[in-house]
Parts: sequence; C-alpha cells; structure tokens
Amino acid sequence: MSLLFDEYGLPFIVVRDQEQKQRLKGVDAVKSHILAARNVANILKSSLGPKGLDKIMVNSDGEVTVTNDGATILKMMDVRHQVAKLLVELSQSQDDEVGDGTTSVVVLAGALLEQAEALLDKGIHPVRIADGFSMAAEICCRHLETISDEVEVSSERKTALVEVAMTALGSKIVSRCHRQIATIAVDAVLAGIKMADLERKDVDFELIKVEGKVGGKMEETTLVKGVVVDKGFSHPQMSKELKNAKIAILTCPFEPPKPKTKNTLSIKSVEDYEKLHNYERKTFEDMIGHVKKSGANIVCCQWGFDDEANHMLLQSSLHAIRWVGGSEMELVAIASGGRIVPRFEELTREKLGSAGIIREIQFGTTKDSMIFIESCANSRAVTIFVRGGNKMIVEEGKRSIHDALCVTRNLVKDNRIVYGGGSAEISCAIKINAEADKIATLEQYAIRVFGDALESVPIALSENSGFPAITTLANVKTLQISTNNPHLGIDCLKRGTYDMKEQRVIETLIGKQQQIMLATQVVKMILKIDDVIANEI
Repeated sequence: MSLLFDEYGLPFIVVRDQEQKQRLKGVDAVKSHILAARNVANILKSSLGPKGLDKIMVNSDGEVTVTNDGATILKMMDVRHQVAKLLVELSQSQDDEVGDGTTSVVVLAGALLEQAEALLDKGIHPVRIADGFSMAAEICCRHLETISDEVEVSSERKTALVEVAMTALGSKIVSRCHRQIATIAVDAVLAGIKMADLERKDVDFELIKVEGKVGGKMEETTLVKGVVVDKGFSHPQMSKELKNAKIAILTCPFEPPKPKTKNTLSIKSVEDYEKLHNYERKTFEDMIGHVKKSGANIVCCQWGFDDEANHMLLQSSLHAIRWVGGSEMELVAIASGGRIVPRFEELTREKLGSAGIIREIQFGTTKDSMIFIESCANSRAVTIFVRGGNKMIVEEGKRSIHDALCVTRNLVKDNRIVYGGGSAEISCAIKINAEADKIATLEQYAIRVFGDALESVPIALSENSGFPAITTLANVKTLQISTNNPHLGIDCLKRGTYDMKEQRVIETLIGKQQQIMLATQVVKMILKIDDVIANEI
C-alpha cells in the first residue's frame, strides 16, 4: 500500500493487487469487524464455567497445551484479523488486571457485538449504540455495589478468601484438589501481607514464586515458607541437609581474575606450569578465606565454580550452589535477609543471609535435584511448589494458581464480593431493563440490549452444564424478580439450589466491574472503526 498525491495535493491510497481488494466503509465495515470478533468469542463460549470444555492448542513446534483459560487459548491462537486481535488483548488485559474472568469477558464482548449488529440493521448509528453501552455499563457497576457483600481479610478468618479462590479454580484442572490449592494460594498472599503496607492494599507478587517439577501427584503441591532453587549442591559429596545456614550471596565467580584485553600466556616449562597452578590455588584459598572469615557455611553464587575451587570448598566444609539465576538470587536475599555481594573483599558477617534449614531433595528416577531454603529470617518470600504427572499438567497448574493468587489479591485491594453462577449478570440485566424505560432518548435501545447481552453468560453456563438454556434462565430470572434475591444463579454443579450465596460461589466485585468495563470499552472501539481495506469477502 502506498500514499500518493494528485494534482491538487490531495492524498490518495494505491493498494497492491487493487483488483483483488475491496474497500469497506461505514456500516459494512463495522459489520465485518463484528463478524470477526464474534467468531473468536464463539470459540471460547464452550469453555465457560465449571463444566466448560478444554481446548487442545498445538504450537508451531508441535508442543501440546490443554487448557480452558481464556487468556492462554487466545494467546496461542493464530489470530490474523486486526479487530479480532482486540479481543485477544482484551482477554490479556483482564488477566493482567484481575487474573480471573478471561473467558467470560470475551463471551460478554461477543454478545454485545451481536446485539449491536441487530441495532445497526435497525438504522441506529454506531456512536449512539456505543454511548448507550457506556451508560448501561455505569448502571451495572453501581448496581453491583448495591448487591455486594463485605468479607474480612485476615489470616485468622480466611474462609471467605479460600472460597473465592475455590470459585476461580472450579473450572481448572486442579478442581479435584481445589480446596487444598486455594488454601495454599491464600496462605501465600497472606504471608506477603504481613510485612506489606496494609493501607496501600496491594500484594507484591515478586515475593511469591511459583515453581514446578514433573512427577508426583497434584495433591503433593505444597507451600514453602522460603525459596526453592532449581539446582543441586555443586559437589555430590556435600551433605544433603544444612541447619542454621549462614548464606554468602555472591555475584562474583570462583575463579582467578581474567584480564579484560586480549593477551597470550605461554607456558614453556614445568616451572611455569607450577607457578600458574600455585597462583590459581592461592587465589582460591584467598576467596575461601574471605568466606570462612565472614562466618558463612554455604555459598550461593550466580556464576559457576572451577573444579578445583569446588573441591576446595568441599575440603573446607562449605556447601555451595552455583549458576543461580538473577531473580532467584534476589528472592534468596529477600528471604534470608542477606545482601548480594559483588566482590569477596566486601563480604562481611552483616551481609550474610540466614535460614533455619537448607536441604537438597531429589525427585524420581532421573534424580533431578532442587534446593529448599526454609525457615528464613524474613518470611515475606514464599514459593508454591507444583507437582504433576507431566509438563502439561504442571504448566496448567501454574496458570490455575496464578488465577487464585490474583483473585485473593483483589480481595486485599477491595474486600467486597458478589456471587457467581451468572447471578450478578442476571441481576444487572433486570436492573438495566428497569432503567431503560426511564430514558427517553435513542440510547434506550442500546441500554436494553446490553441487558440481553449480559444474559449470554448464564446462558453459556447452562448450555455447558447440559441444561435447557432458555428455560433455566427464565426460571432463575423469574425467581430473582419474585423473591428479590440477587444471589440466584445457574446451578452448574447440580447441588439442588439456585442460591449462589448458599453454594458459596463467590467472585470479587472489582473483578466483575473490570470485566464489564473492559468489554464495553473494546466494543465501543470496534463500533467506531468504520473504514477498512481488506481482502475481498
């Protein structure tokens, strides 16, 4: 595509393969955008809810991923249409901001676009539709605040926190042990809050590490009050357990200093070799002497060890871990209360970290080793250690725990909750239909169909649970109106009651509000794009 100017200086566009292209403008362009976005939303609709179906994603390298996490599915899809990519970014934004609801936000956006298309056919301008959607979204957010409840966020009363995390995990692969995983996620967040500024109402996720190792059962997932390093001790003869550890955290290698410019070293005799060997040995002895003088009994080094240095560390009764990554070094320093030291000469007793116990654990027949640094001086840093039968399950477990951590953090930010199972969407739809009758302008049509779009979430939940969708929705909606109970939703798990408060299906208020606002913003953006140059349809 090129930009040229005519004899009057006005620009015009020259498109390659002009005869094979078609210029879409106005309502036709908007409808083509809606079609592309709806196709993406329809793919995710069957993955919604605790009875939702998983998707198998195969990347270009042939690696298989099985998941029903909306953000992961869209991230791995090869989406080429530029408007459809907006829904991919929408799901990713929901994942970054909230951590949960990545599927339902795309389903809601697709339903809004479907309703907008019907209004376009009636001749309503896209801008008026977008304005009506904005008004409806504000009505929803205000109504959600009126039907919300508050829960206490504390380590003493964490039942509600666990129930919120369990709701987020209900549709995941970890659902068979979701209470255990939810409790682990809540404990990890609460461990970080102890030292956090509660007035700031936030959780530093940098202090919560999620590590996984293939092998074992999902039920063996544990919370480590410390740091897990995916390494073993540098020498196989070092003891596998060290108590009352004093950790020297070094970013300098155990090797003689190297000149920074090019040079040549010529060894012409046995005496020259002996001099070089004695120099290296003295350098290692000086380095180990600095470590011993500081009082450290274990070295955590970012770089590797020379074989001779490794042997001398063993002879000096010093444990060592080598090739530790930068982020892991920072976590070790935070957890142990130590300082990262760049030179041996700067190593002092005050800069050492401390831990109650450091142990090396081997897994399976492959003898993979990991270092557990526990009972640290500073308990802010924790690690969730995930187990699973294969890599695919471990990765899905990590994604599930991320969602549980995010919804728990949301309760720290705002301790108000709403109830799931589509009950909040049905209640908002009833409220919107009542409010639409009070508006005399053309936006009332857009507001009314916004309520119809909200009902797409409970309809999808019913369909995925094997219920007659329209009949189930009508029954729940009628019960909500007659009993004035906004907590009635879809009984996906067939527990015999529509009351989500009784079933303890809980979602965070800010997560639900964010979901509605993000979906509305993306739909407004799509409706206002009225010109496109695309392949012939």
